Amino acid sequence: MDRAAVAALHDERIDWRFKGMPADAFGRTVEEFLRQRPTVFGSGFVGPLLVLDRDALEHNLRTMAAWCARHGVALAPHGKTTMAPQLFQRQLAHGAWGITAANLSQLRVYRAFGVSRVLLANQLVDPHGLAWLAQELDGDPGFSCACWVDSVRGVRLMTEALAPQRPSRPVDVLIELGAEGARTGVRDTSTAADVARAVAASPVLRLVGVGGYEGAVAHDLGDHEVAAVDSYMGRLRELVGTLAEAGHFDGLDEVLVTAGGSAYFDQVAEALTAPWPNALPVTAVLRSGAYVTHDDGLYRTMSPFGRPHRTAGDESPFRPAMRIWAQVTSRPEDGLALLTMGRRDVSFDQDLPEPRLLRDRHGTVRPLANARVTALADQHAFLLVEPDADIEVGDWIGSGLSHPCTVFDKWALIPEVRGDEVVDLIRTFF
Repeated sequence: MDRAAVAALHDERIDWRFKGMPADAFGRTVEEFLRQRPTVFGSGFVGPLLVLDRDALEHNLRTMAAWCARHGVALAPHGKTTMAPQLFQRQLAHGAWGITAANLSQLRVYRAFGVSRVLLANQLVDPHGLAWLAQELDGDPGFSCACWVDSVRGVRLMTEALAPQRPSRPVDVLIELGAEGARTGVRDTSTAADVARAVAASPVLRLVGVGGYEGAVAHDLGDHEVAAVDSYMGRLRELVGTLAEAGHFDGLDEVLVTAGGSAYFDQVAEALTAPWPNALPVTAVLRSGAYVTHDDGLYRTMSPFGRPHRTAGDESPFRPAMRIWAQVTSRPEDGLALLTMGRRDVSFDQDLPEPRLLRDRHGTVRPLANARVTALADQHAFLLVEPDADIEVGDWIGSGLSHPCTVFDKWALIPEVRGDEVVDLIRTFF
């Protein structure tokens, strides 16, 4: 990455654009503000406020990097989870092979911060986007990008858009394998063979591997779902073998084979690291992204490191690194408290926030038991509590969150904390 570009984020001035920031920080750069050693509850931050725990982040980065190294897989974490270049830099520093993007706008953010190896996990057929990509590839010999293809028409549209650009090197593509009723990707080997032949005939494209996403065929940990993932990965391996036998990977020093979200990456790694026929030079790449922050919901349940069965090894589980603090703004009736956070602030597509801590009017923080969020409005959370709970208007509730992918997009500047001390401000770009 471009370390200077990442470091320059500390030169940005804090102002009204960034919710939760102290008014006293307005007009100061991030670096100037951090020099004051601010604290969450002593420096004027206002709620609701999302924070990231540095120690949990570092634990997760180390744990995933060590596991990938032991299992012989590369990691290109999906950057859409955080869209935070500061966190990308840490992932790469912990050995990540590259960063995955979902669309061109995300890729442009990556390039602005010098990310040099990207998987674009979609078929790119927009002519303006392809022209930009060709210019990026021509302008930086150290930049590599590979995107998906899943149709002959898509290959034709890409070729028609790229040919007038006369790129100095072809755009690398991977054939995406899908599944019936799921999302993108070829459904059968015959279609994949047609797409491969179309790529071979294109003067501006090069086939470098096969990609897919096993999470499209399974959504929980039942035996049927786990078996569906294994079956899908078997089909992915078969497709790689079929294309190799047809000579589509001849001459390549490296064949990319990639899958792997944050729920079934143990099964993916097992499939991708099994022996390949004829010593095919496969580089197995996982694209898990949510591990960096983990969560208090979806991935706590689904992560291989946290399951009671079919675990990924002896690793300690990932730690949830996200917490949101919101004040009690109303106690209108027994058993109910209203908090100053809602759908504009937290994820709700998988699970509701889990109240964990209470910081009372005296500044004492203690675990919060027998309380749960039952619903979210745009700016309020409905907190069900015991009728005699010692919770008053003005108290703070710290909650864990589920599904980080739909939390980060709501926050442009996020305090990173160690205890109560703010040690950095993490900038996101959505």
